[in-house]
Amino acid sequence: MARFDRYMLSQLLVLFGFFSLILVSVYWVNRAIGLFDQLISDGQSALVFLEFTLLTLPYVILIVLPISGFVAAIYVTNRLSSDSELVVLQTAGASALRIGRPVIYFGVLVALLVAVLAHVLVPAARTELAGRSQEISKDITAQFLKEGQFLHPTTNIAVYIRNITELGELEELFLEDSRDPAAVVTYTAKRAFLVRADTGPRLVMRDGLAQTFQPETGRLSTVAFVDFSYDIGALIGPSGARNRDLRELPTAVLLNPSEVDLASAYGELPDFLFEAHDRFAKSLLAIVVPLMGFATLMMGGFSRFGVWRQVLIAVVLIILVQMTSNVAEETARKDAALFWLAYAAPAIGGLIAAALLYSASMKRLRGRAPKGVPV
Repeated sequence: MARFDRYMLSQLLVLFGFFSLILVSVYWVNRAIGLFDQLISDGQSALVFLEFTLLTLPYVILIVLPISGFVAAIYVTNRLSSDSELVVLQTAGASALRIGRPVIYFGVLVALLVAVLAHVLVPAARTELAGRSQEISKDITAQFLKEGQFLHPTTNIAVYIRNITELGELEELFLEDSRDPAAVVTYTAKRAFLVRADTGPRLVMRDGLAQTFQPETGRLSTVAFVDFSYDIGALIGPSGARNRDLRELPTAVLLNPSEVDLASAYGELPDFLFEAHDRFAKSLLAIVVPLMGFATLMMGGFSRFGVWRQVLIAVVLIILVQMTSNVAEETARKDAALFWLAYAAPAIGGLIAAALLYSASMKRLRGRAPKGVPV
């Protein structure tokens, strides 16, 4: 690797690390605030919150890395241009493609990081996060023990608790069970306790009343009780196997899913194939995005107003590439034969970068050519 390549690559990597740290921190804190409100309000500890935020970190990094690569390429190119280092290289006869070679090296390194995240770390973190979320969803204290508000653990069950004592005693309990439309049962009790039995958790109510209303006949029957045990397994939900998210599955499974895989996850065959190829496309896009930023700035010459116009053009081009990715995803998820559309965004981005680099090289050649000499 030439000395200039090492010099420019080192600057790119340093700034890439800096911008990645800033963007990951901002994005992560933004997601953590909502997660904090949700978990802490559900009665979870700070350790559970820390665990969940750490499990979301690989996905956040995956999103941020291409953006950080683009910003680093823009910043370094602008600084080299402002310090006239690019002018010296161009005067010595270096083409735009030759100057951009360290940007390609840099893009390959970013692509390797994205590949590790997309194919290994993010699926593993998603699987662990989904498993822990399911465990917490079964935690009675997270769903049931909330005082002063109406809760709906399931669609047809409503619960209200006026107060919860320090000993865990529930005071002034209201529970309506409308799972059977022909007989809606409403329970009220002065006191209640949660106990665990061999068959599952149960709610023991004391000094209460059970009212059964039959909408078809309009009949209301009431039964007073001293002690009554209620199975609250319905408040927790079924304990069977859950359907997995496609982002949890390994790439090999997505490329060649079995009937069991298709039945155990959300999505059809086109979704499986697109998700797999999109992981490869993200790596390619990590190479293309910094190169697009570099090539756009190489199109401009010296200006006392700076390079804000080239930066704006680069941002617009990135937005167009992202829009292409969105349209391609929507189309490819409808037909399994169109999985190749996952590569539309990096392909278009690569063509744009190549066209800009070629145009920049030709512009320099025309500027250096003597008058009357064709280029």
